[in-house]
Amino acid sequence: MSEPTIQIVPRDAALDVPRRIVLDGYAPGPVQLSAELRHPDGSVWRSEATVTADADGHVDLDRQAPSAGDWREADAMGLVWSMRRLQPPSQAALTDEIEPLTVAVQARGADGASARAEFIQRYLVDGVERRDVNVDGIVGTVFTPRGAGPHPVIVVMNGSGGGIPLQRASQWATHGYTAFALGYFKAPGLPDHISNTPLEYFERALRWARAELAPRKGFVAVTGQSRGGELALLLGARFPELVNAVIAYVPSILVHGTLRAGRPGEAPDSPVWTWQGQPLPNVWKDNPDADWSAFDQVPADGQPVRQAPAFLSVLRNADAVAAARIPVERIEGPVLLISGTDDGFWPSTLYSDRIVDALRASGHRWPYRHFRGEGAGHAIGLPNTPTTLIAKPHPVAGVVLTGGGTPLANARANAASWQAARDFLAEASA
Repeated sequence: MSEPTIQIVPRDAALDVPRRIVLDGYAPGPVQLSAELRHPDGSVWRSEATVTADADGHVDLDRQAPSAGDWREADAMGLVWSMRRLQPPSQAALTDEIEPLTVAVQARGADGASARAEFIQRYLVDGVERRDVNVDGIVGTVFTPRGAGPHPVIVVMNGSGGGIPLQRASQWATHGYTAFALGYFKAPGLPDHISNTPLEYFERALRWARAELAPRKGFVAVTGQSRGGELALLLGARFPELVNAVIAYVPSILVHGTLRAGRPGEAPDSPVWTWQGQPLPNVWKDNPDADWSAFDQVPADGQPVRQAPAFLSVLRNADAVAAARIPVERIEGPVLLISGTDDGFWPSTLYSDRIVDALRASGHRWPYRHFRGEGAGHAIGLPNTPTTLIAKPHPVAGVVLTGGGTPLANARANAASWQAARDFLAEASA
């Protein structure tokens, strides 16, 4: 029998490219398979499974489900999304950076013969250029795709964790978009908290993008997740002449308070967004039906907080909802909504359904779609990444929250929603 091998195709490619992984030359019977990622931030991730080599010593991970282990689906990328974190980061600042990731795969057959192979997942692919921006108070990073421009532009924003969304922006650039990862707090030269963020900042950023990034056919889309999804819809409605399309991940149709991202000691119903010096009404402020108990809970058993039920309480007050509602019908372009039906942070599927209702009722002239991640939670994002860390500390408040969903449901939502977003933007920017 020939020596065992692990074939991985492609071996070196962008993060969002799924790999085909085939084992050959093994003794028929069980094969112990493992994968390990030593992340640049110092964290260590690992997955394990048992697969069965056929009479020819062959295993195709996209066609054969493991009989036991961390994933049980016929999916070669299961060895990535099912990875468990064995060691936390030692350099947390690198967690959201865009260094390449190397995944080591090892397989040992029933007779003890083994093979090892690696593949590389890249955020930044050859030909994509990165440029940090700090001009007129606007802070972010621009990723320019390979090839002659002009290119359509997408502005990418984070949620209540703040910072600059380098990873998602860099992946958009691999698909031919000039991607502007825009910071608005918790980034160099910007405030540390989300409190009282002026919408004028985003207006300046959008005008700068139009003037300096030379968007093809003048096309500029905005996308954000969570509070960034709320923000993306708000910008599309507030500045329809500057925004041509909106992709809102796990968004809200309502303006909320600072919640967990405000200044120390600040009430969670304090204002987030301002316009011309005045705070935008938020659904929590002076809402007599607001019930904070699910938000403020401290589970006695040490379990993470699932805060979503608190967000249902404020919906009981029609006046507060009407005052805080984002007028999505003012958006002049296509809209894609992405939600998780088991969202533990807030009811993003309910919010997205209401956005669709509002667009339909207004006779919205552009395409709109709601992608529902069935059984998925709040952390829907890029594909081919570990999805097992469902509960983690909030980046600002430090409270351990559960985003909801399961590793499998979240992995499926990541892959399918990313394809949906790519298809949506390709059509919108054509």
